[in-house]
Amino acid sequence: MKYISTRGAHAEGVSSAYAIKVGLASDGGLFMPESIPSVDLDFIKELSALSYPERAAKVLSLFLTDYGYEELMEDALAAYSEEKFIPSPAPITKLSGGRYMLELWHGPTCAFKDMALQIMSRLFTRALKKCGEKREALILVATSGDTGKAALEGYRDVEGTKIQVFYPIEGVSRVQKKQMQTQEGENVSVIGIKGNFDDAQTGVKRIFSSEEIATELNAGGVFLSSANSINWGRLVPQIVYYISAYCDMYKMGEITLGEPIDVCVPTGNFGNIFACYIAKRMGLPVGKLVCASNKNNILTDFLSEGVYDRNREFYATMSPSMDILISSNLERLLYLLFGSERCSTLMKELGECGRYELTADELARLRKDFVGYYTDEDECAATISRCYKNENRLIDTHTSVALSAAQRYMSPDEATSAMLVVSTASAYKFAGDVMLSLTGEKPEDDLLAPAMLKEYSGVEIPLPLENALSKEAVHKAVIDRERMADSVRDFALR
Repeated sequence: MKYISTRGAHAEGVSSAYAIKVGLASDGGLFMPESIPSVDLDFIKELSALSYPERAAKVLSLFLTDYGYEELMEDALAAYSEEKFIPSPAPITKLSGGRYMLELWHGPTCAFKDMALQIMSRLFTRALKKCGEKREALILVATSGDTGKAALEGYRDVEGTKIQVFYPIEGVSRVQKKQMQTQEGENVSVIGIKGNFDDAQTGVKRIFSSEEIATELNAGGVFLSSANSINWGRLVPQIVYYISAYCDMYKMGEITLGEPIDVCVPTGNFGNIFACYIAKRMGLPVGKLVCASNKNNILTDFLSEGVYDRNREFYATMSPSMDILISSNLERLLYLLFGSERCSTLMKELGECGRYELTADELARLRKDFVGYYTDEDECAATISRCYKNENRLIDTHTSVALSAAQRYMSPDEATSAMLVVSTASAYKFAGDVMLSLTGEKPEDDLLAPAMLKEYSGVEIPLPLENALSKEAVHKAVIDRERMADSVRDFALR
């Protein structure tokens, strides 16, 4: 399996190891496989009898053909061990009204990013060896909250790498900030920036595209790579849990083999929902993909009108990991639907004007698989309260956005399939807003909220979060976004 850029570069194709090593294509595009492998119902039935690590190795082997199956199995067993994922990597719980919840936050940082980043660091280390790379890798990450901690934990003290994370100082929850600021490891750097997530992401992309920085780092024996979902090595493990979820629903007797399900995903950077779309293109019986957004509803407008316009007001919401106006992985969908030439044109328009518009025919193709809903702050809070009251379940703010969108999609008579709602984080990562939603009260210091939520609900705080809350912050640096490149130079070459 070879990989090419969404914008047309690397037409001859590169190996998956190379794509994982460099992260971003030379023309600024994202790597995609030349073709999407197919699976049938027999394959799905076979996977249903396997453990999650075994399922992961089977699925990954379809895409990462320059990795041996035994290598993938070794990495999957280590990444998804019982010690790291309690009680299991991706359990499904049944709600009322034909809804099911895919819980992806049982890993070491209590967010769905663990599902990819626990194995990505292992794939990356193998990629360096497969490519004969002798330089040190600097993993550069922009985060809206969860990716940063998960990447830091995944790459902590990994041989041959350093990792530097930039996060918006006022754009993450206090618990997320505490998790990152207390990160241990000899090879890690955590920097807050004055700005929002899009500022951080734009800054990282500029650093990646700078020939001057690349030359300077290369002279010091360092090269840049990414752990964000722009890197295929981060996205491909996410395909696994959608296929695994279908296997589990079949194994539980909730669906028959071949029966389609709908899937609702809380969406910011578009990587999570795109992974589900890839699974559907492979042959997984998925009907509609429901894209759930918060008040920053740029994707809802795009899926409704075909216009992507980031020239709009930015809102800081109680679901900060979705406070995004530049959804990077949407580029991969545009490439699959319309080809590299059209994708490149649209990305150029976005870069120059901050907007682009699909034709009527293109929008119709998009809406064949996707539908978008957004949830405002009041409805997000009300959904958290209803879920606790009616389902006896604590959910975080991002899961609430998805649950609200799923319910609205299921209201019409034509929505008859089972609905899988993706739950992306522990409620304790956003305990202050969860407490406010449940009781109308919120402590002045959000770091006090987890203990209050535990006392109110009787639900234990996940141990990784409890440990982080008890530690002192060690990464306290905050810089202007214009100084990101200088910070990278200082950390990479020290």
